[in-house]
Amino acid sequence: MIITIDGPAAAGKGTLASSLAKKYHLAYFDTGMIYRAVGLEIRLSGQDINNENIAESYAKSLTFPKMMELAKDVRLRDDIGGKYASIVAAQPKVRAALLKMQQDFALNPVYADGSKAQGAIYDGRDTGTVVCPHADVKFYVTASAEVRAQRRYKEFCEKGMNISYEQVLADVKARDERDQNRSSAPLKPAADAIILDTSELSIAEVLAQAEKIIAEHKKTLEK
Repeated sequence: MIITIDGPAAAGKGTLASSLAKKYHLAYFDTGMIYRAVGLEIRLSGQDINNENIAESYAKSLTFPKMMELAKDVRLRDDIGGKYASIVAAQPKVRAALLKMQQDFALNPVYADGSKAQGAIYDGRDTGTVVCPHADVKFYVTASAEVRAQRRYKEFCEKGMNISYEQVLADVKARDERDQNRSSAPLKPAADAIILDTSELSIAEVLAQAEKIIAEHKKTLEK
């Protein structure tokens, strides 16, 4: 079974994806990590994040082992890491270079320890529209910009980061603008995706809705 979960930043994709991966024993691919990894490599090298050719060269050299090593760096998940990921993700050459890696995972899904899995769940921006358009179940998780900014602001505060809510909100809106208006694979729900608005829902409520939809899909297959 292949499940895709797309949506804007801080909508709750990761929380839902990790929960469903555990419940259904699926390999979890956070596609945002590969863009963060490319952004982090450029950041560490001190090169221009807006230079698409430079970003493409890093994307082409990215491997799973290298991505897992970069994931140990706390800067991969900070606010600058998010900005860099969004910038490189808007570059067509970078997306093209990383697409095959993402698609191959569906053909041979593996857990973090390398053992084989029977299916995969993707967390990203275009996994239901571009990466796995033939996925069994597609979700598009969203929430208002204000709610998402509040969630992200809380995360940053818990990490001891000195940043204002207003700045976080501005960053969220700027990222939405980049993601929704990029020329290559703009952020939008797949035509057959189920929309889950998490603005007023708890994690448990979102998970319950998703599980119900997956159960209905399985019943359809059994008929």
